[in-house]
Amino acid sequence: MKGLLSPPPVAVIVDDEANLRTVLRTQLQFAGYTCHAFSGGEEALAALPGLGPVDVVLTDLRMPGLDGFGLLHRLRRLDPALPVIILTAFGSVGNAVEAVKAGAFDYLEKPFDRDRLLQVIGKAVLTTRSLRAAASPVESREPAGRHGMLGQSPQIQLLFRVLERVALGASTVLIQGESGTGKELAAQAIVRLGDRRDAPFVRVNCAAIPENLMESEFFGHEKGAFTGAVSERPGRFELAHLGTLLLDEVGEIPLPMQAKLLRVLQEGEFERVGSARPRKVDVRVIASTNRDLREMVACGRFREDLFYRLNVVPIVMPPLRERKGDIPLLVHAFFDKQKRRLNRTELELGPEVAERLTAHSWPGNIRELENLMERLALLSEGPVVTLADLPPELGATAPGAVLSTMEWSESGLKDLVRRETGRIERDLILRALADTDGNVTRAAQLLRISRKGLQLKMKELGLRDEPEEA
Repeated sequence: MKGLLSPPPVAVIVDDEANLRTVLRTQLQFAGYTCHAFSGGEEALAALPGLGPVDVVLTDLRMPGLDGFGLLHRLRRLDPALPVIILTAFGSVGNAVEAVKAGAFDYLEKPFDRDRLLQVIGKAVLTTRSLRAAASPVESREPAGRHGMLGQSPQIQLLFRVLERVALGASTVLIQGESGTGKELAAQAIVRLGDRRDAPFVRVNCAAIPENLMESEFFGHEKGAFTGAVSERPGRFELAHLGTLLLDEVGEIPLPMQAKLLRVLQEGEFERVGSARPRKVDVRVIASTNRDLREMVACGRFREDLFYRLNVVPIVMPPLRERKGDIPLLVHAFFDKQKRRLNRTELELGPEVAERLTAHSWPGNIRELENLMERLALLSEGPVVTLADLPPELGATAPGAVLSTMEWSESGLKDLVRRETGRIERDLILRALADTDGNVTRAAQLLRISRKGLQLKMKELGLRDEPEEA
């Protein structure tokens, strides 16, 4: 929903029933809210000053100590713009109506419908943010993102601060993270913020260079150095002199080349292929990888001395599943971008879609999310995107959908376990394929099964159309 844009809304839940607090918190967290739950009115009031801006309060009417009416009156005095939603049992609807007359935003009857719950809360958030924006023309919250990256979660805010500090130096940086987490964007931010911003910024995709050409690509060659070398050619290090060199997918560099790379990092000099004359170079190196280099060192596939030379300043990009509070912001930002690009400005996202996307694990991270938003903006036929428009792994039969919507199988526990096991297997295989760019052999290694076993499992789960190595 549009109310979940930026930053993620904060909800306070007050109810003396522990089970109800758990259900409410789970449903709201899946929808992208930050939640704080309390068992009574006094406890909630005592904690409020330390929570920062709160967008909505949900409170039961009948509680020991300070009840819902008392809490409503206290909150109205503290912040008249803060919406309070009353939760009430069927027998006390009249009291809830009286609470609305006293200033409550709305009321919900127990047991409440999930869609109705999200609709009322979303409307409350939009209302309170509009009132606060009108009362304060100066924006006091942090911006939706910085340095070309969107997000307001603690993880991404910490990343922004690290990038800003790292950019001030000249040390070698190692950026690690899963595929699609924005490693290249982080490298670009370091360059833009540093004192080499006006110098060359050269990118090298190490995984795309054939092993027999890698030395020439890195260090250049002289005329006649090998068959086909019809003229001299500078390498990437020379082209990046006085600037920055990004070694993307550095874990793909073969061992013999790693030794030569170590020398240029340590001594700042190299020789072109076919030349014995050393050349000096001043280059800041940023390396990135989706591999676990420590594990590769332990397995003998990456030089330990090179790892420590690259790992002077380590940066780890958080996967999207660890910053779920940013997903609603990213969903709407990417969707609005694609709507404008495709001239489909009338298209809207249904609230249940935003909830489902927030609950997804996103094995392909931000790249996967952005690609999905493009697909939805392009292919959705109705005016509103619904769950039916999502791909199978995200739609009505997505992993976890049975448990999250409480639609229990008539066949009982065994059928549920069998069904959920298949969904978990599918999700893990999709994640492994995404992390290895569709390479079945490497995906099988990540999953600790044979390549043949993975192919059979993919056939069983209907994944044979997923990308596969030649």
